[in-house]
Amino acid sequence: MPDIVLSSAVRDNLLSLKKTAGFQETTQNRLATGLKVNSALDNPNSYFTAQTLNDRAGDLSNLLDNMGQAVQTLRAADDGITSITKLVESAKAIANQALQTSSEYDRRQFAIQYNAILEQIEDMAKDSSYKGKNLLAGAGNELEVIFNEDSTSNLTVNPVDYTDTTLDQGLNLDDLATGGTGTSSFNMYGGTAQLTLTGLQASSNLTDLAAFADNNHVMVTDGSTTTTLTVGVDIVTVQDYVDALDGLSGVHASFDETTDSITLVTGLNSNVTITKDANGGGSTSDGGITAGATTLTATALSATNTLITSGGFQAGDTITITDGNGFEPASLEIDAETTVSDLVNLINNVKGLSATFSGGSVSLIGDVSFNITSDNADYNRMRLASASGTVALSATASEFKTDTDIERVLQAINASLDELRNSARTLGTSLSTVEIRTDFTQNIINTLEVGAGDLTIADMNEEGANMLALQTRQQLSSTALSLANQAEQSVLSLFG
Repeated sequence: MPDIVLSSAVRDNLLSLKKTAGFQETTQNRLATGLKVNSALDNPNSYFTAQTLNDRAGDLSNLLDNMGQAVQTLRAADDGITSITKLVESAKAIANQALQTSSEYDRRQFAIQYNAILEQIEDMAKDSSYKGKNLLAGAGNELEVIFNEDSTSNLTVNPVDYTDTTLDQGLNLDDLATGGTGTSSFNMYGGTAQLTLTGLQASSNLTDLAAFADNNHVMVTDGSTTTTLTVGVDIVTVQDYVDALDGLSGVHASFDETTDSITLVTGLNSNVTITKDANGGGSTSDGGITAGATTLTATALSATNTLITSGGFQAGDTITITDGNGFEPASLEIDAETTVSDLVNLINNVKGLSATFSGGSVSLIGDVSFNITSDNADYNRMRLASASGTVALSATASEFKTDTDIERVLQAINASLDELRNSARTLGTSLSTVEIRTDFTQNIINTLEVGAGDLTIADMNEEGANMLALQTRQQLSSTALSLANQAEQSVLSLFG
């Protein structure tokens, strides 16, 4: 107040206290905030420089977050490629196992397993995404990683497509055709009859019997085919007659010199009739000595019948089952006790082949092609004119049937492994680049923040010492002010 007059000493002490209080306020603010520059008023140059550094550090921190997510995307893809490579190596092992066997059925099973592996590869590729980005899922999944604030430094990672193994620009591994089933059947019939040639031996001439004369015709027919034998030309002796009958498809003939009889057994599925005319003399008969005709009646076998009751089988025959590759999974040597059921069981024990027996017919279902053959030429001859006794079952083959098929697949697998290794190297390079840039960005952010801090952060030790000094100065100033006031109060003693 202008009307109040303070002494020079008092005024100086008051100013000192005011300055000290101002300094204390500044120091307290620095101690509270940790900053020596809290606003542009404190130090415009340092404040705005530090703000620029911190702004850039903030921008880089945002980019650093994106780089971190890019690293995870690349790692997800790399994990996918690693697992897919293992699956492709498993597919290669399956193909090599298929190459070690000749069994067409086993190779078909390997083809099925191979296809299952390809399906897993595609699923694995589809599952290798991170936050909606999948570098193994083809177009639309390009990954762009930005390294600086103006986007002039960046990296683009192009995707591959392994979600479809058949793509030419991908793994190029096609699903294999696994083939199809085939069916077939054959009949199991039998019938027997005897022709008695009383008084004759195997070496005897047929004309030794009054019933036979040269130029007689013996006719053997199954209703559709007739074989004619001329006595004295085609058949002279009893053995000739036996051999001619035995040579007919599906008919077995043998001569018993004890009973002077020819025993006939048929395996045809139709009746066989034997007759003889009287050309050139002799008598009309059944080709033996009984007037009329001899008929071998074809009867469907039952499961318990022995095989030798059919003309297509004899003791000592070997039944062989082979597949479309010529691989022999089973065989059976027939004896006098071997039954139809034994043969059916043999077929059912073959992998990929099943049989059912009903009404004299064996029905077959096969996963691959099979042939059932016998070393007996009469096996499975259904008519006298039958040309082949093989039971053939034809099924569409898998693409692992032949060695050539498998080797072609192995070549494709090796090419796909090269493709995977190239992709892994490319991803590894990109991942390494992003990780290096991430470390670099972290260091740059630290450098920027340290630089900004050097401009604005207070030295807490110094500020603490300043505060202590200011408090001491304040106390001394207060004491000095008190002394100055006492000096002025001394005038009051004049009025006492």
